[in-house]
Amino acid sequence: MRVFVAIEINCNEVINLISKFQTEFNINAKPVEVQNIHFTLQFLGEISQDTAEKVIMSLNSIKFTRFTVNFKNIGVFPKLKFPRIIWIGTDENGGNALIDLAKQVEKALKPLGFSVDKPFKPHITVFRIKNKVENISEKLDKFKSIDFGSQEITKFKLKQSVLSSKGPAYYDLTEIKAEL
Repeated sequence: MRVFVAIEINCNEVINLISKFQTEFNINAKPVEVQNIHFTLQFLGEISQDTAEKVIMSLNSIKFTRFTVNFKNIGVFPKLKFPRIIWIGTDENGGNALIDLAKQVEKALKPLGFSVDKPFKPHITVFRIKNKVENISEKLDKFKSIDFGSQEITKFKLKQSVLSSKGPAYYDLTEIKAEL
């Protein structure tokens, strides 16, 4: 099974503002379905059921307290002249809390043989670009000061991704809640 560790975006205000942005941005790209928008703390790839059970045990050892993330800033990966992903970022405090949580996930999963190939950058993907697009820097500038609201982060999940011609479908394998 194909799995990843994620934080879902479930605040209706944030989801509605992202959906509005996706409609107004007007680009030849595939918007990520709002129910699939999330922070990927760590992508694990294809693993067996036995390994998934070990991952769940390791993730359950993680202790964290709830925190708030403000959604702001828009950017692209890998670079502005050849974007493949358009993303929404976070405020500094929320971003640092996400980085800390991603490091805890990485540390918990390292003994199982998982490693990360690049440092975690707090972002949610809102568009995937397949073909070369026109220069979008002016469009990005138009939206750069937009505030997408905030969400309290109270849990993260191990999720399974099932790919199909209609796009990915995500299923929860386990949920780890913040301490009170």
